[in-house]
Amino acid sequence: MTVVRPAGPADIDELIRLRAHLLDAPDANLPYKAGTSLAREAWRRDYRLWLTEQLAATDGIRVAVVPLPDGTGLAACATAIVDRRAPSPACPSGRAGWLQSVVVDPASRGQGLGARLIEHLHGWLAGQGVDEVLLQTTENATGFYQRLGFASSGEELLFRTLSPRSVAA
Repeated sequence: MTVVRPAGPADIDELIRLRAHLLDAPDANLPYKAGTSLAREAWRRDYRLWLTEQLAATDGIRVAVVPLPDGTGLAACATAIVDRRAPSPACPSGRAGWLQSVVVDPASRGQGLGARLIEHLHGWLAGQGVDEVLLQTTENATGFYQRLGFASSGEELLFRTLSPRSVAA
């Protein structure tokens, strides 16, 4: 049986390693990908600080992990964040859940770990009073999320960086 548990401070190095599969992948065509070694160092440093703070928080965020069977590291991780927004017909409480950084180590893919993480985080988000769950995905992962019941919102996600940090090459 797949064990899914909340992440703790001892998992930070492995969480950074797993997230690098998203942000440092040479074949990823993502606008937020780290393009230089300085950018990679910066996001890793800042993510470590963020994790240190967030893993100590008691409300509003859950980082879930699947340990490797031999206990030597992590096979997968995902983050859920409760977002407070204006109520709407789809989200009458104004409590929406965001899923992000869903990563399964390439060596552990095809075992249902991503689905188990999503199931775990859906349960946690429901317990937080969340009405709807949203996520940003890539073209390659869209089918996976659709099989788990996610549907296109019909909207396009746009982003704009505010106060960009200058990271020289």
